[in-house]
Amino acid sequence: MRKGAAIPAHPLALTSERKLDERHQRALSRYYRDAGAHGVAVGVHSTQFEIREPQFGLYRPVLEMSADTLKDSSMIMVAGVCGRTAQALSEARTASDLGYHAALLSLAAMGDAPIDEILAHVAAVGEVMPIIGFYLQPAVGGRVFPYEFWRRFAEIESVIAIKIAPFHRYATQDVLRAVIDSGRSDEITLYTGNDDHIVLDLLSPFSYSGKTVRMRGGLLGHWAVWTHAAVQMHQEIQRTVEEGSLIDPKWLVRNGEVTDMNSAIFDVAGKFHGCIAGIHEVLVRQGLMAGRWCLNPNEDLSPGQAEEIDRVIRAYPHLVDDSFVQENLHCWLS
Repeated sequence: MRKGAAIPAHPLALTSERKLDERHQRALSRYYRDAGAHGVAVGVHSTQFEIREPQFGLYRPVLEMSADTLKDSSMIMVAGVCGRTAQALSEARTASDLGYHAALLSLAAMGDAPIDEILAHVAAVGEVMPIIGFYLQPAVGGRVFPYEFWRRFAEIESVIAIKIAPFHRYATQDVLRAVIDSGRSDEITLYTGNDDHIVLDLLSPFSYSGKTVRMRGGLLGHWAVWTHAAVQMHQEIQRTVEEGSLIDPKWLVRNGEVTDMNSAIFDVAGKFHGCIAGIHEVLVRQGLMAGRWCLNPNEDLSPGQAEEIDRVIRAYPHLVDDSFVQENLHCWLS
């Protein structure tokens, strides 16, 4: 985790009856393993928050399926944990019992609660599992938190990493500076979740108060698709950073390409309405899912989104891993 991992956010495979599709769900976990991902995040937004609703009851079964499928690997198992404190504690205990290593803690359900209450919530969950903080962008239910919040958040001993995903440069820098000022920048690993700035987040040094930090890895819904290509890119960026060589201008181009691909998958034009369906669309085309179905029947592609996905696939074939998937699909589905 500290070296910097490539961690895709695991989607949810369903049948046309909107029941858990075990065959394709396990295939997805095998795909991420063989694509070289260092871990998976399960029970997160890409897995659909509705898995927690009583009529579905899928939170434990879905986490258990990935844990079982990947039990012989060395992958980092991250569990999405959300809700108010009672729910979050219950989910963290479930994930811990299943062998998950850390909790990606969403604070969306805390609403406008006072900062002291939220930090007490984080500390309580941290007594069950190590915490990966999550700065979620407001456009999909997050809340803007000031520097002072992140400074105190970073001082919580159970926090081992932070996924920075406000899609906002000023807010991103608040977290970076707060972690440095907390004195724990050598203990807290920073991960990008800024899908609009992935490449430059991974390449850039950030210096404050004479201390430099980097975002070592990514925990990304974007990396749930074309994962093999994404892992290769992450590894190349890591080599570039470790060697201390001059940054090749190609990375400036690549940053724009990856952002353009993300805009199609995540449906920026549709204000993120089709962000989960966009991931599904790519995986369906590759044979890794049987259909785009979501637990919420109102979730689907926005008008024109499929054409946008067509466009970016044509424009950036070097960022697509279709051949890798086709070579291995029969094994993953067996």
